[in-house]
Amino acid sequence: MKYTFKTIVLVLLISLQASAQVPIGMIPDFTFYRQNKSPFSNKDLHAGKMSFFVFFDSDCDHCQHAVLSISKSYREFKNVSVYLISLDNEQKINHFMNYYGSNLKVKKNVTVLQDIKNDFLPKFNPRKYPSMYLFSKEGKLIMYEDNPENIFRIIKQIKTFNK
Repeated sequence: MKYTFKTIVLVLLISLQASAQVPIGMIPDFTFYRQNKSPFSNKDLHAGKMSFFVFFDSDCDHCQHAVLSISKSYREFKNVSVYLISLDNEQKINHFMNYYGSNLKVKKNVTVLQDIKNDFLPKFNPRKYPSMYLFSKEGKLIMYEDNPENIFRIIKQIKTFNK
């Protein structure tokens, strides 16, 4: 019931804003929470590294495919700070990560976060799940992608900007 309500609200918010919605240009101020419930904000981002944000829902097939693709291509993401963010509860996030991102969750450049206060939607303006944002070292948006089939495009941008 809780998941259904959350999904309906998300779909309504996204569909109401989708026609005029443009992904953000810079990393906004935000606060998410680590698995130990400690806050994680934009001030905690790794300075001097590109940032890759993935907003996912544990039950979303496209999100599952995206995180599995990122997991399989981890070598390409090893020099990027990866932030996996979800509105889901801790149990669902853990199950998702154990199944689709098992090798990611142990990497020191990967941080799994929970969006307890629904900060992501109004601050990042996602279009749909999964919403993937690649930011430069300076925090400027390089690329927005919401099609898991296009992970290769993100990898290409990472290679271009890390030269």
